[in-house]
Amino acid sequence: MLNARGRVLIVEDAPALAETYAEYLKSENCSVEIFGNGKLALAAITVLPPDVLVLDVNLPDMNGIDLLREVRSRGLPTEVVIVTGQASVRLAVESMKEGALDFLTKPFSADRLRITVRNALQRRKLESQVAAIQEETGRDRFCSFIGQSMVMQSIYRILQNAAASKATVFVTGESGTGKELCADALHKLSRRREKPFVAINCAAIPRDLLESEVFGHAKGSFTGATADRAGAALQASGGTLFLDEICEMDLGLQAKMLRFLQTGTVQRVGEDKPRPVDVRIVCATNRDPQAEVAAGRFREDLFYRLNVIPVDLPPLRERDHDVLLIARHFLRQFSVEDGKKFTAFSPAVEAVLLGYGWPGNVRELQNTVRNVVVLNEGETVEIDMLPRSFQGGVGGVSVTGARSIAPPLPEASMPIEPLDAIVRRTIERAIAQCDGNIPKAAAALQVSPSTLYRRIQAWQADLA
Repeated sequence: MLNARGRVLIVEDAPALAETYAEYLKSENCSVEIFGNGKLALAAITVLPPDVLVLDVNLPDMNGIDLLREVRSRGLPTEVVIVTGQASVRLAVESMKEGALDFLTKPFSADRLRITVRNALQRRKLESQVAAIQEETGRDRFCSFIGQSMVMQSIYRILQNAAASKATVFVTGESGTGKELCADALHKLSRRREKPFVAINCAAIPRDLLESEVFGHAKGSFTGATADRAGAALQASGGTLFLDEICEMDLGLQAKMLRFLQTGTVQRVGEDKPRPVDVRIVCATNRDPQAEVAAGRFREDLFYRLNVIPVDLPPLRERDHDVLLIARHFLRQFSVEDGKKFTAFSPAVEAVLLGYGWPGNVRELQNTVRNVVVLNEGETVEIDMLPRSFQGGVGGVSVTGARSIAPPLPEASMPIEPLDAIVRRTIERAIAQCDGNIPKAAAALQVSPSTLYRRIQAWQADLA
């Protein structure tokens, strides 16, 4: 973001003129630095780009236009004002073409310079604010996540804000929504990034071995313990311990987990002496943890100790057009891996991908795209390349999450109907069947209500 007080850098080889320009700008809300040649100026700009560069064309070591090109080629966030003693239309046009904001011909008044610099500072401020807003609301990628829907922007902000803390994060969401990606992002964005990231799937380890996997054991502590084992908690010391499917943990082990969280110490199986450990806990489940607490399968005190920062990952069906961004990413990735030429999906296929319920979420989408790439050839993915369960209708709108109930594919003898008309008819029929209840219709179509509202507003605007 631009500082409240702007920074202006003047590059002028005539010291008297440079001081004059600096004097002109004393009344403006900016600091001013002066450089007498392009080489020194470029070095300073590279280290800390100014908000505005007032640049003379004729410098002793280089042409000012060349310095302008260098600033632009490096993508530096700086507005450039060209100054010259030669009133040339060609030079002015070239300056603007290379990205200069304005062109001043010597001699010019103090007011002319002040107004030009003031406008340049204001432009930088606006560009900085727009960039900050886009970073907050327009990111289509975040760590290993792909998606620019509003619900994912909210997730990104939570992860970014939580990363620096040691507070425990409890991630919930359906299978395949990216819970381990959450834990990985929290670790990579934290000050612990250089330390270990250790993941344990509590559902994949037999219950009688899980305690040893998490807390470790001493040699000879039980049959088969032929050597000391540190355990995941000690292995992750200084870093992050990710406990996936935490609701599968045995109640007895949950009590030991609670003690571990409260004391910051680990007691290995077969040992009496606790060991201090510094670890950040991230846990996840695809169950409803509060329902597990109510059913007596998960300790209430452990749940509240873990649920410091809750993160609820949305299913893919609630992420609007993220499905297309993710599908295109997988298409590019798998095409490169398998030496295929696929570059895009046909509009009909995109409609199917948008309308399908994706009960398996991103993991199901990944497998579907992989299937298409492996079994087919071409540059564009067509309807007949999709697995059979997706070929029930062009609209691809799924109520069950397994098959489409949209109108069947048109026969060769039937006229081709515009895709937008098919989608509109499907949506209008769903709304009518739900007695005008748009949220209910959205739920039946397995899309977010905002998707339907946007389409309806667009149709109304077309009629206006």
